[in-house]
Amino acid sequence: MKPSQQDRLGVSLHTVRGAGASQSPLSSTSRLESSARSSIFNACHRLLTEQHRDGYWCGELQGDSMLASEYILLLAFLEREKTEAAKKAACYLLQEQNADGGWSAYPGGEVDVNVSVKAYFALKLTGHAERAEYMLRARRAILEAGGADCVNSFTRYYLAMLGQINYAQCPAIAPEVMLLPNWFPINIYRVSAWSRTILVPLSIVWAKRPTRQVDPECGMSELFCQNTKNWQPARYVDLGSSSRPLGWESLFRWMDHGVKWFERHNCTPWRRRAVHAAQEWMIKRFVASDGLGAIFPSIVWSIVALKSLGYEEQSLELRYCNEQLQGLIIEGKDTIRLQPCKSPVWDTAISLRALAKTGIKSSQVAVRRAVSWLLSKEVTRRGDWAETVDAELGGWFFEHHNDFYPDTDDTAMVTMALAEQFADSRWDDSNAPSGVSFIAAERATDLADAKEQTKLLEEVAVACDRGRRWILAMQNKDGGWGAFDRNNNAGFLCHVPFADHNAMIDPSTPDLTGRVLEMLGKLGARVGHPAVDRAISYLRMAQSPDGSWYGRWGVNYIYGTWQALVGLRAVGITVDDQAMVTGSRWLLSCQQKSGGWGESPESYANLATKGQGQVTASQTAWALMGLVAAGFARDPSVIRGIQYLLETQSKDGMWQETNFTGTGFPRVFYLRYHMYPLYFPSLAIANWLESYESPEG
Repeated sequence: MKPSQQDRLGVSLHTVRGAGASQSPLSSTSRLESSARSSIFNACHRLLTEQHRDGYWCGELQGDSMLASEYILLLAFLEREKTEAAKKAACYLLQEQNADGGWSAYPGGEVDVNVSVKAYFALKLTGHAERAEYMLRARRAILEAGGADCVNSFTRYYLAMLGQINYAQCPAIAPEVMLLPNWFPINIYRVSAWSRTILVPLSIVWAKRPTRQVDPECGMSELFCQNTKNWQPARYVDLGSSSRPLGWESLFRWMDHGVKWFERHNCTPWRRRAVHAAQEWMIKRFVASDGLGAIFPSIVWSIVALKSLGYEEQSLELRYCNEQLQGLIIEGKDTIRLQPCKSPVWDTAISLRALAKTGIKSSQVAVRRAVSWLLSKEVTRRGDWAETVDAELGGWFFEHHNDFYPDTDDTAMVTMALAEQFADSRWDDSNAPSGVSFIAAERATDLADAKEQTKLLEEVAVACDRGRRWILAMQNKDGGWGAFDRNNNAGFLCHVPFADHNAMIDPSTPDLTGRVLEMLGKLGARVGHPAVDRAISYLRMAQSPDGSWYGRWGVNYIYGTWQALVGLRAVGITVDDQAMVTGSRWLLSCQQKSGGWGESPESYANLATKGQGQVTASQTAWALMGLVAAGFARDPSVIRGIQYLLETQSKDGMWQETNFTGTGFPRVFYLRYHMYPLYFPSLAIANWLESYESPEG
């Protein structure tokens, strides 16, 4: 007899229907609880059908139209702007154009001059007429926003690369920075990992000045408000309009002028050596990565840098970069759109956590495949983090391959996902991996090979211990955690002219710190542990007067407040603690009439919009998980929030959500994780159901 889909997945529907039975009695006939169990069943069924054969989950990671525009600009540099791929990407740009003619960084946002200028230029390069109605609307919107004169540093490099402006109008990114030692106040390891992987290839571009002169009819001079020679220098977006004469901004401007003066007078004695160092650094990090840094901008600039160095199209290095770029393309019948990167480790970890919370654990084939896949993604080499941290290998990255850049966020999420497969897992901080109690916590009786299960449990224990130790080594001096590096908080570097992407450094953030605390709490750490106490102090310091916490990697204060509350509770902070009380009070104040929560990326620029925006399933889930952690499982507001999720779930188990609730660079680039409205709401409902039915309530 042909096996059913559930049998092939190795998951019993009975298991899902009985989700959480081992934690709390689900025999209640209450309509709300029954609806919650049905919702969990539908969501888990959808999750399991979305799993890839190799064991992982990976939803689309959607950015704004800028990615398609930059892809076309790259193709134009390579003299391929008339190809079918370029035309399809242009069709996508037209779909994304706002009614007012411009393009935004997120749906519903205001016209973004950088996104709009690149989209307009890309359309002209692919043959769209300047006098077309939609092009006239675009031009008008761009000029009203200040014109191309206002674009940021990275946009300027694209314009210089295609002959629209001179490289002199770009901020200097001198490759000589590669020669500066790590102890020097300014060096490449003092900027954030994502900026580093962009700036190194860009330094080669700056040195070589590759330019392709396009047909003037395809140019975009009509977007200039003044002669490009009179353009103002690029500015860090958080600076005011007036410059301090003795401030960092002025100092770095003088340095920029100095670099350009020396270059004009051919006084660059270390240039060849510096370019070679940048080239070697870049190519070394192609290994075991989905492109340099495994992100779209770094891959694009790697291609431009290699071309400027004279690499042939069939060279191994260029073929590699082109293959990685192709892997980010999603092609439809008439359009092409691109992802900034892929998120399989992140999506798999959270999917596993949702399944574990509902009772589907390591005895199931689908889960064992996912666990094994995650174990195979643990880092195997020392990356950039090791330049400032002396620690053993450990941790996980975000993408399929990115060994040089594990991050604390993914490492914490994966560690929790693995540990939660074994219900009684607790970590004795004084013991070696062999002392981990959850090695023998669950013995699956239905497995044909018990040795295989034992081996898997041992591998999980050791990997979790490595991840925990690595994260503890990455704790910053202020007690918090950043994403990729330790103590990457040189704020003065945010005033360099090319820091206007608003992500030059990687300091501690409340959302990451809360997540790490949650992980440590899952493994048994509590108040009194030195690292925990320092992290709690950081969160108390970082809490806003209104009770909320900032969210760096998700939009925004709802995200940060959720994770801070969950993290504090996980390590033993009581629900009557002032931080917990004010944090939950702020979340409650943001609930909307529908019962849900929502927040727009506008809150990064306008604090008056904190916690406000169109209701989304993912942000509602975050708020509910924060409130449940704060002891509000039985509160009427939380019940209303649960009802909102139950009422808005689709028959296919998903929740509809088109908003961008993920953050790339605050105020610059946002993300839509297509799996967020699946695993986060199901996790929130299961989490609430467990707390609601527990004796403590």
